[in-house]
Amino acid sequence: MKEPLLRTERLVKRYGGLLATDNVSIDVRPGEIHALIGPNGAGKTTLVHQLTGVVAPDSGTIHFAGHDITRLPTHARVRLGLGRSFQITSVLREFTALENVALAVQGHAGHSFRFLADARRDETLRAPARRLLDEVGLGARGSVLASALSHGEQRQLELAMALAGDPTVLLLDEPMAGMGVEESQRLIGFLRALKQKHAMLLIEHDMDAVFQLADRITVLVYGRAIASGTPGEIRANAEVRQAYLGEEMA
Repeated sequence: MKEPLLRTERLVKRYGGLLATDNVSIDVRPGEIHALIGPNGAGKTTLVHQLTGVVAPDSGTIHFAGHDITRLPTHARVRLGLGRSFQITSVLREFTALENVALAVQGHAGHSFRFLADARRDETLRAPARRLLDEVGLGARGSVLASALSHGEQRQLELAMALAGDPTVLLLDEPMAGMGVEESQRLIGFLRALKQKHAMLLIEHDMDAVFQLADRITVLVYGRAIASGTPGEIRANAEVRQAYLGEEMA
C-alpha cells in the first residue's frame, strides 16, 4: 500500500459547544480520489479549512508531503503542493479564460498581482496557461470572457487555475455544484484523467459523481467519521445508509 500524501490524525475543532470535527483521521494516497461525503453541517467545510490552514485545529495533526503542516500558514502549504478549488466559483469574470489562468500561473510563480498587464502579454505565463486550458478541455475557449462561459465551463476554468501550481494533492469543494448532467459527466471524465498526476480529496453532494470517481469514501456525520472504505463497502454499510445515503442507494 502506498504511503499517504496527506494524512490527518484525530483532528478536533470546537466552536463553543459544537464539535465541528470530532477526532477525524483520514488520508489521501498517490493516484487516488478520496471522497468526503455527509449531510449539511457534518463538518466537511471545517475539515477542509483545517487542511488549507484557514482554521487551526484545537488538537490533532496534519501531515502533507512528509511535513507536519498543522501550524503552517496557507501559502506555505500551497508551496508544498496542496491545491484547492472552491465551492463558489472564484474566477475573474471580466478577464478571458486564458488571462485567468495566466494570472494563476503568475501568482504561483511568486509575481505580484499588481502587474495584471503582464499576464495578458507575457508568453512565459500564457504558454503554460494554454496547456492547462487544454488539460481541462477548454483549449478552444481561451479568448472567451469568463463571464460568457457556462457554469460548467467556469468550474473547468477554476480547475485549470488550481492546477497552475502543479499541486500534488487537490482539494475539490463541490466541483459539480450547479451543473447539469452533461456538464457533470464531462467534468467527471477530466477528473478521472487527472488523478494519475494529482491525488484528490473530493467533497461532493452528487452521489452519482462520487460513486463514479472515488477510490475510497469517508462519511462524516456530526463531525465524526462514521465509515471509510471502498464505494462498495460504503454502499453496503448499514450505519451509512441510515445516516446519509438512504434506502434509495440500494
